[in-house]
Amino acid sequence: MQLLSPCYRHVDMTCIRIEGIAKRFGSTAAVDGVDIEIHAGELFFLLGPSGCGKTTLLRMIAGFIEPSAGRISFDDADVTVLPPNKRNTGMVFQSYALWPHMTVAENVAYGLRVRKVDAATRKQRVAAALESVQMGEYAQRKPNQLSGGQQQRVALARALVVEPQVLLLDEPLSNLDAKLRLEMRQEIRRLCKSTGITTVYVTHDQEEALSMADRMAVLKSGKLQQLGPPQELYNQPRTRFVAEFLGETNLIPATISGRDGDQVRLETAVGEVSAKLPGGDVPEGGNVTCSIRPESFRLDPTPEASVVSGEVKDIVFLGDSTQAVVGFSGGHTVRTVSLNQGQRPSPGDQTRLHVDPQDIVILSD
Repeated sequence: MQLLSPCYRHVDMTCIRIEGIAKRFGSTAAVDGVDIEIHAGELFFLLGPSGCGKTTLLRMIAGFIEPSAGRISFDDADVTVLPPNKRNTGMVFQSYALWPHMTVAENVAYGLRVRKVDAATRKQRVAAALESVQMGEYAQRKPNQLSGGQQQRVALARALVVEPQVLLLDEPLSNLDAKLRLEMRQEIRRLCKSTGITTVYVTHDQEEALSMADRMAVLKSGKLQQLGPPQELYNQPRTRFVAEFLGETNLIPATISGRDGDQVRLETAVGEVSAKLPGGDVPEGGNVTCSIRPESFRLDPTPEASVVSGEVKDIVFLGDSTQAVVGFSGGHTVRTVSLNQGQRPSPGDQTRLHVDPQDIVILSD
C-alpha cells in the first residue's frame, strides 16, 4: 500500500523549540518546565501515561492552549501567543472531528476555504491530498459511510492539504482495530518523512512510539523524564519509570561491590553480575537498582557474560518465543524471553542464565 501521491508538494522543514514551557490549571501543573528541541523534518513522539501532560503540550504547540510560562518557536519565529490560525499547523484529533453533514471532499477543503484559496486551486489540492491517502474514489461520500481507517485517512488529508509547516497528531490510531493500527503505522511514517513535514505525535502506546519515532520524549506528571532515539531510551533508560514504561523489564535490587576497568561488580538478589559503566555518574558503592530486559537473558554462554543459576517456575508459549519465569533463593524471580529454537525448558528444571554486562542498566532512581 503506497500512501503518498507523487504530486504532493515537499514542504520546507521547520524546527520547533520549546523552552521552559509550563501550564497550570489552578494548583495543578499539567506541564512543568519542559525544554525540547524538535528537529526540522523529524517525526517526534510525546509519550507517557494518561495525565502526564503530553496532550496539553501538543495543544500548546498548536495554539489551542496558552502557556503559563515559557516560549515556543517555529524556526526563529516566536509563536507562543499566536492564535492557531496564524501558525500554519495541521492537526489530526483522536476523534478525527469530521463534519458529518459534509462530503469527504468538503471536509478536506474546509481549511482551504477558510484561507480563501480560489476554487480551482482548492479543487486541485483536495484531489491531490485525497489521492495521497488513497481516498480519491470516496470524495463524495459522507463520513458516516466510511470505516474508522478511512475516516482517519480523511483527517490526515484535511491536515495535509493546507501544506502546514508542522503536523500534529493526537493519538490518531487509538480508535482503530489492532490489525489496522499495525498497517497504518509505517504508512503514516512514510507520509511524514516523504513530505518533509515536522511532525509531533502524541501516544501512550509504547510499541507505536518505538516502531515509528525518529526521537521521542517520555513525560511523567508534566515533567520530561528522558529524550532520545527509541533504541537509546529502550536500551539505556535513566530512571525506573522509563525502564518500566518502555516495555517489560526486570528490576533487581543490587549492591555495588567493586569495579574492574569499565565494568562494575554487583551483588544482586539473583547472584553476582557485572554491568558496563553507563555514561552518567554511578556511586562508588551502596545500594542501586538495575534493569535487565527479559530478552537479555539467554542460555548460550559467552566468556564475557555473567552467569546466574535458578529454577524454572513457569513457562508461557508465545508462538515464536517462550517466556520463562525463573526463581532464585530468597524468593526473587525474573522473566526471560527467548526464541523457540531447540528444546524448551520445563517447570522445575534447573537453568543457568547468561547476560552481557552491556545489557545490565544501573538506574538513577
